[in-house]
Amino acid sequence: MTDHLISIDQGTTSTRVIVFDKHARVVASAQREHRQIFEKPGWVGHDAVEIWQTTKRLLHDALGKARIGRERIAGVGITNQRETTVVWDAATGEPIADAIVWQDTRVQHIVDALAAEVNPVTGAPFGTERLRQITGLPLASYFSAGKVRWLLDEIPGARERAERGELRFGTIDSWLIYNLTGGANGGLHVTDVTNASRTQLCDLRTLQWSDEALAAFNIPRSMLPQIVSSSGTIGEMRGVPGLDGVPIAGVLGDQQAATFGQAAFAPGSAKHTFGTGGFLIVNTGEQPVFSGNGLLTTVAYQLEGQTPVYALEGSVAVAGSLHHWLRDNLGMLRDSTEIEGLASSVPDTGGAFIVPAFSGLFAPRWQPDARGVIVGLTRFVTRAHLVRAASEASVYQTVEVIEAAAADTGVRLDELRVDGGGSVSDMMMQFQADMLGIDVVRPEILETTALGAAFAAGLATGVWQSLDEVGGLVREGRRWIARMGDEDRQRRLRLWNRAVERSLDWVDDDVRAYAGD
Repeated sequence: MTDHLISIDQGTTSTRVIVFDKHARVVASAQREHRQIFEKPGWVGHDAVEIWQTTKRLLHDALGKARIGRERIAGVGITNQRETTVVWDAATGEPIADAIVWQDTRVQHIVDALAAEVNPVTGAPFGTERLRQITGLPLASYFSAGKVRWLLDEIPGARERAERGELRFGTIDSWLIYNLTGGANGGLHVTDVTNASRTQLCDLRTLQWSDEALAAFNIPRSMLPQIVSSSGTIGEMRGVPGLDGVPIAGVLGDQQAATFGQAAFAPGSAKHTFGTGGFLIVNTGEQPVFSGNGLLTTVAYQLEGQTPVYALEGSVAVAGSLHHWLRDNLGMLRDSTEIEGLASSVPDTGGAFIVPAFSGLFAPRWQPDARGVIVGLTRFVTRAHLVRAASEASVYQTVEVIEAAAADTGVRLDELRVDGGGSVSDMMMQFQADMLGIDVVRPEILETTALGAAFAAGLATGVWQSLDEVGGLVREGRRWIARMGDEDRQRRLRLWNRAVERSLDWVDDDVRAYAGD
């Protein structure tokens, strides 16, 4: 029986390959971190070839652990870090530079210039809302289009090669599919609707590439992949030992995959992922809703042959990566297993707050000139207080995007579904329930991002027959109930907002010169 699915979950800091059975149980998994490349302040890069080689090795390892043959694999689902940009040579398959990661801010000058251009109709600058009614996104360094433009402008000869049709652009899903289906020997150049909606080049209503956006960023159309649905057979694996001929049948950006894995299929349902960043997605149904409160309009998913489903998203740049920073940059943690014990060893942060605006602030504030601050320090504050402050920072940012979603939709959540690595912290989830005043629910199966990609592939290959059947496989694991008083909650939120105010308006000409920009 072809009753198993392989899910490739390519994230910001690591890649995982998980084998699921038809009951959505994990049969086997393998995971490996990849390098984070920080050449300059604000720059974040990945070696795309390293990511591909790691993925191949993990496919071999996971399949070996599962002890099942190729004939048991119904299909492969892919989920990926979004917005991260790869440009490669169409003939050789070699990237022309390191991938530019979604957190990277090197393209801010491009964004600023596009916002400052004068609208010939109104005679006023376009501003950051220039493309929102087409793409659902404000102009920001976060998205892929500015990163492609930077590579074409800064890599010698790149623009000329692109205009001759010699270069290809893709987000990480495109890069992996290209290599999994043959690479330079006929590999497919595609992306799904969810990833396309994060490039700032896709028309949300038509789900085709936008001529206006391409012209604004001066990107040749020939570079772009074909846009396909999230669940449907795309092509077959080629050149991957033990998996040749297996169909790639599901592709979703990581946050949309987590939404799918949480079975948030009904309009108004929502999930929040505590990963490298923090990401709220609220299902808004079959029509795009354009935010007036700093959220992003995006595609939640599209089943083959069906109407796309849209969502509002609140994207927080730094969540779990703040703990990585404490570990890797400051040496406060030996490894991630220490986080819960240290954070729970103190009842509060001792008055300290961390605002992790390493790449500016994303939703709902969109302040690119903000930078990270630690405030409220006294001699009383210890390492444990700062580790707890890092956990609480993720919670406060989640409150902000949930409040923005309520303002946009007019509907307040009665519970929040959570997932991601940060959701394993019982302390943090209790604090999240307290700061929201609603229940927080963690699923039994924590690998929701990988599970969502498997669900998409399984629906396309007949392992499961409907969204209802898939939804029945998602079970509640634990629930936290709010127990903090409103007065205490509001006081903490006021202090958080005071801390955020101190992070704003930091980047100016002096800072740029000091940082070597």
